[in-house]
Amino acid sequence: MTWLVALRAILHREALRFVSQRGRFVAALVRPLVWLFVFAAGFRAALGLSITPPYQTYITYEIYIVPGLCGMILLFNGMQSALSLVYDREMGSMRLLLTAPLPRWWLLFAKLLAGTLVSLLQCAAFLAIAAVWGITLPWQGYLLAIPACLIAGLMLGALGLMLSSVIRQLENFAGVMNFVIFPMFFLSSALYPLWKMAEASPRLRDLCLLNPFTHAVELIRFALYGQISLPALGWTLLALLIFAGVALWGYDPARGMQSRKG
Repeated sequence: MTWLVALRAILHREALRFVSQRGRFVAALVRPLVWLFVFAAGFRAALGLSITPPYQTYITYEIYIVPGLCGMILLFNGMQSALSLVYDREMGSMRLLLTAPLPRWWLLFAKLLAGTLVSLLQCAAFLAIAAVWGITLPWQGYLLAIPACLIAGLMLGALGLMLSSVIRQLENFAGVMNFVIFPMFFLSSALYPLWKMAEASPRLRDLCLLNPFTHAVELIRFALYGQISLPALGWTLLALLIFAGVALWGYDPARGMQSRKG
């Protein structure tokens, strides 16, 4: 019961922060909507798409980038949540949270889950706007996209948590975000198919395959069409475990005591 009380308290705190920061919700939707309404219209004629799984017919570029834009929301929100962790640590509230008589991994997981649930709300709003725009998907895909976005959001949130564990100052973290977000986003299958990347450079395609964000996007892409991509699921879960493990190591108080002694 104590664990559930702590989880509920952290979820409630994140919900209040989300409600009070309505501009954050709007800003999270502006980026993907600009790509959907503006850039996709320009790229539609320049980028031809072949029939590749999970698609069974030719599709427009707007339909192709919808999963990638969902991934964009999860990526940016994961980094935003990590930025709030650094801020809370500077203000002292994060230090107070981690002193609670509960396992540290549970407290960090609760924080990670709260941020991911906020991301799911933003993804749902984006998909609703896309449907109004005329980009409709199979109804079962919307249901399967919920766990897919949850897993992808946890993985990207764990990445932000890992970065926040090793970056101590707010100014430094804001700068590092740009070196993480943009390479991960553009070196992925969010905007271009991997076979298109291979035409430009096989090495570039290989870099995209090494990018965990690529597998998160593909997991969402297949889920939106009612399918499960086992390779994408496996690589996303593996990245989640690695990022979460490094984050737990970074937030280990014993490690901080050893570094101060050194």
